Amino acid sequence: MTRSPPATTEFATRTPGAGTGRTGGALDHMSGMVIFTRAAETLSFAEAGRQLGLSASAIGKAIARLEARLEVRLFHRSTRSVRLTPEGELFLARSQRILGEIEEAESELAISRARPAGRLRVSIPLVGTLLMPVLSAFMREFPEVQLDIDFSDRIVDVIEDRFDVVLRTGDAIDSQLTMRMLGHYTHLIVGSPAYLAQRGVPAAPEELAGHACLQHRFSKTGRLRRWFFMRDGAAFEVELPSTAIASAVEPLIALAEEGLGLANVPDYTVRRQLADGSLVAVLREFTADSIPFRALWPSGRMTPPKVRVFVDFLSQRLFPADRAGAAGR
Repeated sequence: MTRSPPATTEFATRTPGAGTGRTGGALDHMSGMVIFTRAAETLSFAEAGRQLGLSASAIGKAIARLEARLEVRLFHRSTRSVRLTPEGELFLARSQRILGEIEEAESELAISRARPAGRLRVSIPLVGTLLMPVLSAFMREFPEVQLDIDFSDRIVDVIEDRFDVVLRTGDAIDSQLTMRMLGHYTHLIVGSPAYLAQRGVPAAPEELAGHACLQHRFSKTGRLRRWFFMRDGAAFEVELPSTAIASAVEPLIALAEEGLGLANVPDYTVRRQLADGSLVAVLREFTADSIPFRALWPSGRMTPPKVRVFVDFLSQRLFPADRAGAAGR
């Protein structure tokens, strides 16, 4: 049985005439609910009075006033025992839920004021190593939060593996988890200016057959990631050569920067290279996928401050284009 929150003597002994207007009436009702709940949980007016700092007589009078207001008997009383009526049992269940909500609301406010601190265990996809600039900025802004990062593409059990937050791409459906969309990313085909000057800029996906293609292999399945394209609203793919294959994105980006071929990588992994001109995107009009990037964490009424600020920080910094687009709509 859920215990009701404690009540102060002053609050518990407020009489119906002590309040004025709707505010006073609401306080009277709440006081009566606290007293009734404690009496119902203990099945003893004397014990309820001891816990609330009141006499057994005061508890009895408060219960009588409550029954008169509700026009229903809540307790069966005898000289030896007190037990709930069916109506009393129904009112107890509702009262416990209401008082529990109030207690949780107070706890949520207390947590929201707490400073984020402590160990934060996070699971991030292998490609997430390219998020290090954002993660470094988080560490500088919240030095009291110690990041414990697991870089892995394996499917993790957030609760069983005791992760505070998991970052994942694609669809995610789990009723035990809270989910927040951090943004969307797309894949870009990139190459260095030197490579494109030497081999030419492909004008259509079919021309990739004559280029050096740097392929990504999924470590879990051993399969190559397929390069999808769009034309006239329809998706298609083409047969590609494999000049080099890697199970991580970072080597593919490095090879592309060295002028050794074209790589198909998430746009957020090459922002710096696109900005400084070391890589150039090609065939943009044929690449239009939009893949969700999500944060997931164990469900609960109160999100720990360290989780809340981490997810907020990623949402603001990781996909600024998504936020700008949403603000402009």
